[in-house]
Parts: sequence; C-alpha cells; structure tokens
Amino acid sequence: MKSITINGTKRAAQSKQETKKLRAEGMVPCVLYGGKEQFHFSTPAMALKGLVYTPEVYTVELNIDGTTHKAVMKDIQFHAVTDKILHIDFLQLDENKKVVMEVPVKVTGNAPGVRAGGALINKLRRLKISALPKHLPDQIEIKIDAMEIGDDVRVRDMKINGVDFLDSPSNVITAVKTTRVVVAAVEATPAAAAPAAAPAAAAAPAKDEKKK
Repeated sequence: MKSITINGTKRAAQSKQETKKLRAEGMVPCVLYGGKEQFHFSTPAMALKGLVYTPEVYTVELNIDGTTHKAVMKDIQFHAVTDKILHIDFLQLDENKKVVMEVPVKVTGNAPGVRAGGALINKLRRLKISALPKHLPDQIEIKIDAMEIGDDVRVRDMKINGVDFLDSPSNVITAVKTTRVVVAAVEATPAAAAPAAAPAAAAAPAKDEKKK
C-alpha cells in the first residue's frame, strides 16, 4: 500500500481550552496508539489534506519530533458545521499483526452486457479487509470484461493472497442489470411467423343418389 508522510509535534494531553486554542492556530490534535506507548501530538491541518480529502487509502509515516512510526488512520472527527478536522486517531502498525481497513474498489474493463444495453451498477465502493501491513492492497480491482446482463460479482468471489474479506460474502459489489430499453427491445421483437395452416381436408365425394 502507498504511504504518505506527516510531521507532528509531541504534546501532553490538553484541556478543552488548550485544544481549542491549538485548533485556532491551524493545528489538529492527534493520538497514536497500538504501540508500546500512546502519543499525543499535533500536526498542521494543511498537512492532512492528502490523507483525508482523497478516495485513496494510505499507510502513514508519522514523523513525531524526529522519530518515525508507521500507522494507519482509524478515526477522524469533523466539526458538524464547518467540516474542519477536529481530531484524528492513528493506529501504530505491527508487521506481525493484521490490521482492519476499508479499501476502495476499482472496476476495470468493458462488460459485453453493457454494450448490449444493460446497466452497470456499482453497489460497494469500498470493501472491509483484514491483512498484515505487507499485504495491504492500494485497491481491490474487479475486471468486468466477461460480464453479461444478469451477471454480478459478490464478496465471496474475491480472492487475494494474504487478505481476508470481512463484508458479508453474499453482498453484491457490482452487477450488470437489465434496463427498460432492453426489455422494450425484446417486447418489440416480432414473434416468429406461425407455420402455415394445414390445407383443409378435401370434401368427401357425395354419395350417388339412389336411383328411383
């Protein structure tokens, strides 16, 4: 998985007033947990744009006062009105422990069912997975080159070495559905011509009238 570097400054746990002042200065209070000790630190809000405001997912190289920690973002809080970032929790990664993340789905290719008039429906934009840090994928790629109308791809169809998929196996990720256009075209197709009716049986010859 791709990584992004964020620099931070260690701080002590602060009161609400101190945290409010920190945010007013353009800083975001953060916490790093999951390692031998927990760190409270702050980082400029601008430094978080590449991590937060993107459909991509990254591991994070946190440089806190010169010491680097590999982590992933686990929780983020936004202001209800302004949408400013209020707080972020980071989980420190251990190369020998699996981590749970949501990874984006990327659909590639051209489905024959779409060319035939069907509609491609993408139902899941992200999938929840569990994997060791070294096995974390940037995205889950789904190729649709063989999908006809009525076909779908479900969570149970996903197979990646070292990755466990945590969503319900029956959940549909993407599908090619029949559209009204296709239905109308089928209904408008004239029925095959009926076979010609068999010729009527020849009338039986009239019996000779009895001679008077």
